[in-house]
Order: sequence, then C-alpha cells, then structure tokens
Amino acid sequence: MFWLRSWSDETYLWYNEITDRNPNDFTTALSYFDELRTTATTASGNPKDRFHFTYDSADWLQLTTSGASAGYGAEFSLIQSTPPRDIRIAYVEANTPATNAGLVRGVKLITVDGVDVQTGSNTIALNAGLFPEAAGEVHTFVIERLDGTRETISLTSQIITEDPVNVVSTFDQNGRTYGYVHFTTFSPRTAEEALFDAFDQLQAANIDDIVLDLRYNGGGLLTIASQLSYMIAGPAQTNGLNFETLQFNDKAAGTNPVTGQPIAPTPFYTTGRGLTVPQSRQAPSVSKPRVFVLTTGRSCSASEAVINGLRGIDVEVIQIGNRTCGKPYGFYATDNCGTTYFTIQFRGVNSKNFGDYADGFAPGQAVGTIGGVMPGCRVSDDFTRALGDPTEALLSTAVAYAETGSCPAGTVPQEKFVGDAAQKTASDPELDLMNDPRLQAREIARTRRINP
Repeated sequence: MFWLRSWSDETYLWYNEITDRNPNDFTTALSYFDELRTTATTASGNPKDRFHFTYDSADWLQLTTSGASAGYGAEFSLIQSTPPRDIRIAYVEANTPATNAGLVRGVKLITVDGVDVQTGSNTIALNAGLFPEAAGEVHTFVIERLDGTRETISLTSQIITEDPVNVVSTFDQNGRTYGYVHFTTFSPRTAEEALFDAFDQLQAANIDDIVLDLRYNGGGLLTIASQLSYMIAGPAQTNGLNFETLQFNDKAAGTNPVTGQPIAPTPFYTTGRGLTVPQSRQAPSVSKPRVFVLTTGRSCSASEAVINGLRGIDVEVIQIGNRTCGKPYGFYATDNCGTTYFTIQFRGVNSKNFGDYADGFAPGQAVGTIGGVMPGCRVSDDFTRALGDPTEALLSTAVAYAETGSCPAGTVPQEKFVGDAAQKTASDPELDLMNDPRLQAREIARTRRINP
C-alpha cells in the first residue's frame, strides 16, 4: 500500500488534491487505492475523476493482447439502467452466439434467467446473465423482436474478439457519395489493420463525405486515434501539425513521470505503427475538410481525442447524436502484485492547446447545456434501423445536414439525456445495474485512453 501512496504522489494528475491518509488504516490495497483520487467536481457537478479503477492483471492482459473477453457477441445498450429499465441490442458481431440466435440491433430484453429486466430487484442475476465472466456460461433470455413477437432463447458465452470495424459501406444520395464507418474500439491488437482496410475501401470509392460512427466506442490507444484522424484529414491538412500533446502534473517538468522520457507531442501518424500493420505501409486517406461524427454518452476517451485532434487543425467536425462521456484524461496501466491499477496521469490537448471537455462534447446544444459547444444536431439513438442504413436517424440526419447545412426539424429530443450513467439519479441505487463494482470496472475499462 505504501507503493500506491508514493506512485500516486508522483504520477497522479491531481496529486495535490488527494487527502493523505495512513495506509495502515486500511485493510486492503483496493480500499486504500479508492481514496487516492480527487474529490473535486466538474461544471455539471459530476466527479472530476470518474475513471479511477483496477483490473485483475491476468484478465487485463487477455483483453489487451487479444482484444477478447467473455460474451455472446452482442453489445447491450442500457438505455435505462434503473427501473423501469430498458435494454436493447446495440449491435452484434458476426459468427457468434448472438448472430446464431438471430439477434439484431433493436431487439429488446424482457427477462434474464427469469428476472424481469424492467422492474426486477435481483440485479446480481441480471448482471451475471448480461455480462458473463467466462466462456461456457449458459443463460436464458426472453426477447422481444422488432415486430413485437416474444421468444425464449438460450445463449452460451464464448471468448469473443471484438471486430473494430463493424460496418464499412458507401451509398449515394442526391448526387453525393457517402462513406460510413462504424468503429467500435481503438484496440492495440485489432484496430490498426481493420482501419487501414476500411479506409482503403473508402479512398477507392472517391467519397464526397465521411461519416464516422463512434456511438459505442469507449476508447483505447492514442496511436490508433492519431492514425484514424490522419485517414480522415489527409496529408495536406495534417502536415507539420500535432495530433495531441500530453500534459502531466506540475512535478513532471518536461519529463513523462511514468516513462522517464522527455514529453513530446503525438504527431498524426501517416503509416503503420507495427501493431498489426508494418511501418512501411502508407496509411490511406479520404482527405476531407469535414467529418460527421455520430456519438452517444458511450463515445469516450480516444473517440473524443479524435474529435478534439481534428478540431485542433481546423477540420470541421459536425457532431450528430448526443453528448459524449467527457474524458480528456488518460493513464498508463500499472501492474502490482496481480492487480493492474489505473489512475489519471495526463490530460491531452490538441494543436490549439485545448483539452477542456470534462463534461463532454455536446452537439447543437441550447444555451446553458453542459458540454463543449459543437456544431451539429441532437438526435436520440435509433434502434429501429441497422447501423449503416441511410434511413437510421443519426446517419440520415448527417446526410440531411451535409445537403442543407442545418439540422432537420425534430432532431432536438426533449427527453433527458440518458447516455451518461454519471448523470442518472436512481430512485433506488440498489436497483441500478451499473452499481455492481465488477461491472463498473468493466464499463470504465471500456472508456480507456491508454498511451503506448
């Protein structure tokens, strides 16, 4: 525990906001680590540090080396995590138990292992069924399909490797060709080659506009974020400019306190970085002066770094959807005695030295709405259409904006913003699915921004 104390004092971004406590007063390292963070809040009243967590080192190694974890190949969207809960299928991975069961985007969960999703009090059973810990677990679901029919299915968990590019497509509308990419993770082990292949396709199609769908992308490696940004902007717009610079605490004095190396800006990477693409391979690019980015409250970390990095070089970023999660911060995963610790160690700023978006980026917001001001349209996530379908609400809004320069009527939802769990006030916290500490760690891990 004394290691945690000194490590936090040396590397934590807000080390001088930690209340110093005697480690001997704590029974476990985890309980002590939980206290080693700031208690300050953002403008919205949310905790400034919502991303302080730990992971079993073996599990973290599997996740980062293979991009794999236990699941069904279905991404669940907790539209409402407290009663009356609303959980839908956001998207599915190909050739998985989810696709074998005929699950598609928009399918609604009615029960999990006999527990009512909407009102059930057994959150342990709900979480266990939704988020299996290992391969081979069998769970039973009652689902409601898009046509309103209900069906009972069983799913057996497998180790699933997430496909970073879930959809890449082009389509023509009113004389313009649009390129669409649904990008799910900035994983260091899978994303690089998938992005290169996707943008090879878009570059060959000679598209007029690019739509980048990050609505469920919780982040990952900054190197991948830099490459993706270059693929959008191209060589002319990125030439001689930096993607992001890391800022550490005031003890750093020009030196990265974790690596001991001089602090240097992250450039826009124009070639492979040797993760899954050789450094000799030139990155493709569609070279566009603007990009439409589709977002929700689960668009986080490296996803937000792409938005910020492109805005730093005057690429026009038009945001469609809802406010992002608000994580301009990152960390170096650090293992100690079988536990991997994550503590905020840096903030990222773009070429214009901007990185103040702790309450997220908000599109087309009304005066007084929390979040960074962004051009674009507020639109509720549409579970009635497949991702990449030009009639799906967020994508069709992007196309309408591209054609007219303004938001179509009815795109500013009046319902409360439900994408950011930190904004929710549960009537009974015990019934909030996200109150499970194991799931909180998993969800925070999805919103990671990791430096190589």
